[in-house]
Amino acid sequence: MTWTPDSWRRFEARQQPDYPDPAALAAATRELEAYPPLVRPREIDALRIALAEAQAGRAFLLQGGDCAESFAEFSAENIAAIFRLGAAMAGRLGAASGLPVIRLGRLAGQFAKPRSAPVERQGDIALPVYRGDIVNQIGFDAAGRRPDPERMFRAYAQAGATLSHLEKLAAADGSVFHASHEALLLPFEQALVRRDEGSGRAYASSAHFLWIGQRTFFPGSAHVEFVRGLANPVGIKCAPGLAPDLLLGLLDRIDPGGEPGRITLISRMGHDRVAMSLPPLLDAVRASGRPVLWACDPMHGNTLRTAAGTKTRPLERILAELEGFFAAAAAAGVRGAGIHIEMTGRNVTECTGGGARLTEADLADRYHTHCDPRLNPAQAMELAELVAGALAERVTVLG
Repeated sequence: MTWTPDSWRRFEARQQPDYPDPAALAAATRELEAYPPLVRPREIDALRIALAEAQAGRAFLLQGGDCAESFAEFSAENIAAIFRLGAAMAGRLGAASGLPVIRLGRLAGQFAKPRSAPVERQGDIALPVYRGDIVNQIGFDAAGRRPDPERMFRAYAQAGATLSHLEKLAAADGSVFHASHEALLLPFEQALVRRDEGSGRAYASSAHFLWIGQRTFFPGSAHVEFVRGLANPVGIKCAPGLAPDLLLGLLDRIDPGGEPGRITLISRMGHDRVAMSLPPLLDAVRASGRPVLWACDPMHGNTLRTAAGTKTRPLERILAELEGFFAAAAAAGVRGAGIHIEMTGRNVTECTGGGARLTEADLADRYHTHCDPRLNPAQAMELAELVAGALAERVTVLG
């Protein structure tokens, strides 16, 4: 089947909002189709080349940022804070490994979130679930929870302003910074596809790097159909229960030619399941001979709720999953070449543990996330120290 930016519409699209006014959605996407691209093909190509270097053991990937960006917390100060934190982590990882570190932010577009249920209930009231600021508002209010396609314009503007500020920050310290987000809201992503006049290849201009997760890469998935036609590097989240055959089938569909730098496989197993769930995937992909980059997301498999119902992530579990990932990769003869972290440059209290010994009682102090808990700067640097130790001991990317 020939791929086009809208060929995904012939497949099953899960995790999409139920917009009450389809005509308004169509009008919004038509307008966005005429907007300038947020990122350029040459930047995307440069990232793909850099990721190919990481696949070959000549670089390391640091991907991190907000769980879900918000309109309310948008500021130059917050952008600079996450940029500085990424720079500090990259400096530590680079010093330990002797490798260049690819800095890939979860920002400038991370506005949509997959959810486990389509509605949220409070007492006898049921409203559409919050799906990220690009779709609706976080407050439990009927008008605010109504999916509104006009919100895509604010997301586009904020992403553009964030990228512009990041370019200035990166130029000032002589670095390169790329942006990524989950390819979830398909009408928005489709509207920003642009073809390069020189190569004729299609690029998602909403970000340099997109990823898809287990909620959206089932057989017959619209999201898989969408990303398969793009020139962008693509991430695939690998959770417990992912069958090796399904993963290999995804690689066949998304990257049939085995293009270096194209695919990053992001393990997110949980500290207590990584040792059992990851090795079969490592072995299957290695046996296939496909060029992929293996990275670890130690955040999403280690989320729990306190007795009060607050989401948190214990730092000790996060670090334990990282150790398990690098150990499994080394045992399989595979390079562990990256990490994928939810973190913020703000001094929040959302994850427990760390040098400050945050407990569940501390969470209410500065709990600001719009979705899942993030590491604060001190916790993120503690994580960087653990990864730096693994790299220095040559148990992963230097093998």
